[in-house]
Amino acid sequence: MSHAFSEETHRNLLARIPRCTGREISDWLKAVEEGPSLVRFEEKVSWLRGQHGLAYGHAKAIIHEYDLRRAARRML
Repeated sequence: MSHAFSEETHRNLLARIPRCTGREISDWLKAVEEGPSLVRFEEKVSWLRGQHGLAYGHAKAIIHEYDLRRAARRML
């Protein structure tokens, strides 16, 4: 099962998250970084949903963005 949205859907979701949640993407990425060290994608999504009350799509987009940025840092 693919965890990724299309690039367009992912960007659209990210753009809406600050308005819908009252927090910037950078705040959410920091929350994931400082949260429990969960391994599986869906565990991270479930944690965000349960801990912060996020909608599934928003939580999934945040974790996907977190994983993309983390992978990019590894490549440097």
